[in-house]
Amino acid sequence: MKTIRLLLLVLLTALSFPAAAAPAPYSSFKVGVYARAYEVREMADPNWLKPRWERISRDLHVDHIWLETHRDMILVDDKTLDTAIKFFRDRGVRVSGGITWTISEPNRFETFCYSNPEHRAWVKKVVEHTARHFDEIILDDFFFTSCKSDIEIAAKGEMSWTDYRLKLMTEAARDLIVGPARAVNPKVRVIIKYPNWYAHFQGLGFNLETEPKLFDGIYTGTETRDAVTSAQHLQPYLGYQVVRYFDNIAPGRNLGGWVDPFGSRTLDRYSEQLAMTLFAKAPEITLFDFRSLATPVTAAQRGAWQGQGTSYDFDTLTAGYRGADGVLSSDLTIATPAGRTFAMLDKVVGQLGNPIGIKGYRPYHSRGEDFLPDFMGMIGLPMDVYPAYPGDAATIFLTATAAADPGIVGKIRGSLTAGKTVVITTGLLRALQDRGLGDIAELRVSEKRALVKDFLIGFGPLAQSESPILIPQVDYLTNDSWEDASAIDGAMGWPMLHDADYSKGHLFVVTIPDNAADLYELPAPLLNRIRATMAQDMFVRLEGPSRVALFAYDNDTLIVESFRDEPVDMGLITAGRFKRLRDLQTGEVLTGETLPDNPRRRAGWAPSDAGKSSFKLGLKPHSFRVFRAE
Repeated sequence: MKTIRLLLLVLLTALSFPAAAAPAPYSSFKVGVYARAYEVREMADPNWLKPRWERISRDLHVDHIWLETHRDMILVDDKTLDTAIKFFRDRGVRVSGGITWTISEPNRFETFCYSNPEHRAWVKKVVEHTARHFDEIILDDFFFTSCKSDIEIAAKGEMSWTDYRLKLMTEAARDLIVGPARAVNPKVRVIIKYPNWYAHFQGLGFNLETEPKLFDGIYTGTETRDAVTSAQHLQPYLGYQVVRYFDNIAPGRNLGGWVDPFGSRTLDRYSEQLAMTLFAKAPEITLFDFRSLATPVTAAQRGAWQGQGTSYDFDTLTAGYRGADGVLSSDLTIATPAGRTFAMLDKVVGQLGNPIGIKGYRPYHSRGEDFLPDFMGMIGLPMDVYPAYPGDAATIFLTATAAADPGIVGKIRGSLTAGKTVVITTGLLRALQDRGLGDIAELRVSEKRALVKDFLIGFGPLAQSESPILIPQVDYLTNDSWEDASAIDGAMGWPMLHDADYSKGHLFVVTIPDNAADLYELPAPLLNRIRATMAQDMFVRLEGPSRVALFAYDNDTLIVESFRDEPVDMGLITAGRFKRLRDLQTGEVLTGETLPDNPRRRAGWAPSDAGKSSFKLGLKPHSFRVFRAE
């Protein structure tokens, strides 16, 4: 009787939830799923594999599966790989291999020591084993080395760890990975997936200068998780910006973005990461991992949601999984909101052109003001960073990383004499002030700091931040260059945005607080002034407070996304030829107001907005709006 009652309960539960049709393929991007060796080794058992796959594919259309052969010294055997490959191919899914180069991931991601003969032999064995089964292989995150064994210390000699590891990992890529793989399988394509911490790659041997040329493609880690509670403190905008940066490193060979559901305080943060990846026009997005996607969402995760009415509304992303009594199905998994998010984004992404932004420069292996472009993106400035100096750009943004280029002052001078605008940070000014920049403008970052809360923009009234901000003090010669915006403390002030003309161009210095996150505390009038300078050559720019991002595309489409926890009103300034903004999700049309002339702007105190169009729009918390400018 107990068995009969249990079967009846299961049947009634199943009938109370409508059966959902399998999701259709997405028209604007492909979706992959990565399966770790821990799960792949179980796939020899169809009773283990089939129900998990059915749970994932019920909610999520999957085009591509990556089957990992190695992680943590686990090597999946031939028979299991053959069984798993056949299972997915029979279901029309593209199958590729994967390798993770960890000895023990739980032990602080213990990596291989690539000068150790035993480790080198094992790496080669794993590669050859994998290449026998797959024509495409991806290396997940960990093809770097943190090893400081006695063998590596001796091999390093007098070199720095960075220089040694860059050289070592280039050799390992060529001689232990790509070469052996192609020797076994001449058709094999080997792809390297780079993680999200791009500013520190060189210290562990990730070589963005040599490796993209050795491998057949690259892949981009776009996981940003939670900026506060995670150790990396990565900003949400990184999920977009890093795709663009890697696109510029390997044009046409950045094959996709990669997101996991871990480390986010709220589940909609996961959906936001999916959106950032696809707003960057990644052609494929891979979800890590098979285990997580098949795991039911916990009660705590269901409660961890920013709230209703956002672009990633919990009720919307789980629609169809409530019974007649309104109770949410216990069979909800991470695949459910992922699939619904993709269905929503698919209607948007296909209407976007190619991303455009303010061109920046980050030389290979450079350090300084780490991850600053991501913070700039979070204050509404579309970033587009290149590994070579973007001398063709009308406006160029340079952070302290540009100091790694020994010829950078000459390149800046060349841009200015060509009538272009160069915006540099106080970090770069400090690095170049004794390297010849004084020939352009006699500006210096002093050793003093200022704790400020009041700001003066042009001739306007003072604007305030909610809390004091620590900034470097910039010294200059009166009338040789000019403060466009100032920080004020009592009867004293210092530049926040400074303008020095040279030849036919302008050199601007933007002051970066000691804590880059304090950029978010700057008042809207100051942010607007910085945006007017840096985005002066774009067809659209943002006005309003921080933590709102702007994404622009070459077909006159744009996205405004708020990462704020409360509603916000924002402004958009577009080129004068645009009179309307059409919301591509709702069909709503916003009509712009033509801006009048401003004599002070005409006089050179700021770029003129005369004749441009101004729009007002509201944004819900953690929501985006998509427009076409008409």
